Amino acid sequence: MALGDAVDRQSGRAPKRRRRRRRGRSWLIAGVSVIVLIVGVLGGGYLYANWRFDAIPKIHVSTITYPVPGQPFNILAIGSDSRAGLSGAVARQTGASTNSVGGQRSDVIKIIRVNPAARTITILSIPRDTEVTLLANQALYGNYNRINVNYGNGPALLVSTIKANFGITINHVVQVNFSGLINSAVAIGGVYLDFRYPVIDPNSGLEIKHPGCQLINGFQALAVARSRHYYYALNDHPVWPDRSAFAHMTDDEINNEILNDGFTYDGTSDFGRIDRQTSFLRAMFERVKSKLDNPVAMNGFLSNLPKGISIDDTFSLNELIGLALKFHGYNSNAMQTFTMPETPAVVGGADVEVVEEPQAEQLMVSIFGNTLLRPTNPPPNASGVPQMPPVITPTTTTTLHSTTTTTKHHLTTTTTTTNPTLAVPSFDPVPCTP
Repeated sequence: MALGDAVDRQSGRAPKRRRRRRRGRSWLIAGVSVIVLIVGVLGGGYLYANWRFDAIPKIHVSTITYPVPGQPFNILAIGSDSRAGLSGAVARQTGASTNSVGGQRSDVIKIIRVNPAARTITILSIPRDTEVTLLANQALYGNYNRINVNYGNGPALLVSTIKANFGITINHVVQVNFSGLINSAVAIGGVYLDFRYPVIDPNSGLEIKHPGCQLINGFQALAVARSRHYYYALNDHPVWPDRSAFAHMTDDEINNEILNDGFTYDGTSDFGRIDRQTSFLRAMFERVKSKLDNPVAMNGFLSNLPKGISIDDTFSLNELIGLALKFHGYNSNAMQTFTMPETPAVVGGADVEVVEEPQAEQLMVSIFGNTLLRPTNPPPNASGVPQMPPVITPTTTTTLHSTTTTTKHHLTTTTTTTNPTLAVPSFDPVPCTP
């Protein structure tokens, strides 16, 4: 640079040294500014996310096992029937003002198996009427009872009961009540579901009067997830029942009224509801993904998330961010969803579902592999006697064909290149794109 300046002076031209220094300084300032801006945005985004994360209620669950970083782990997702936070017409529709819904039960029990390295998600649903061996409250409920009675005082006992009966270790817990599901749907602007037929559920309040792909939001989202008294009309224009008259009818009278109006009843109860919840979850997953690049939409989602949703206090923001980055491009159609193989029975005078062996153990081994433990308190069979499952090594490839045409699901050992858990009955909704 000095030699160049000397040449310039000899030729009578002004030295270029100052200009070059100024240009270099301007590039330096611009570069530092960009770095500061990036750091500020990232830092501000992280601080904002941390603020939103801190707003989510945390629960302490003493019976969970902290996961090994980077290894597969299990999240227990609990759908509580608690009506806390509901008001107005929604409260009346869900029975929040009656005395029959005091306390809480685990209407939805799903174990989400997440494998970060393989980028896979597998969900096992346990029907709420599954008969299990109780670890506590035997004086109140007996030695054996439905699994949902273990949730009255929080998730700790439910976590222990699942481990003792099925050998599944729980690493994290997420619980959602009625208002939480409504607020989650509202936060993402609803989900899109394709209903092939008009449907009605007089108990959950679900009403879909016209078939096709449509936005399901707010209370109707809750009604879909709760629906287990599900009627569908093969005729696109059925006679629509007068819901106002239902308040003065018995359940049998309501059933006859809806059937006479041209509807068909899906008699699979909780198994059908699980299939509809699966479709709802897939649609919600895709909807959330579509908003990840929209700061305004994500702000609305994060601000509504704490309302009715809580997570265990071992969850960290960094852990959730890592999962979000890992599964950002995940296709919900790759998600495997199963229901515990069970069969109806009468145990202790109550209509329940009992675990079907060896199908149940084969399924759990295929999902959880060698992390599955031997039960210490196995569930009872149809005779009311605890039944230890057979020993099955995690080497058999199994495929569960999910169906709601009967009251139980069937397990086979055939392999397939498609995801059989995407198959749902034609009368159930499926995710769609408007």
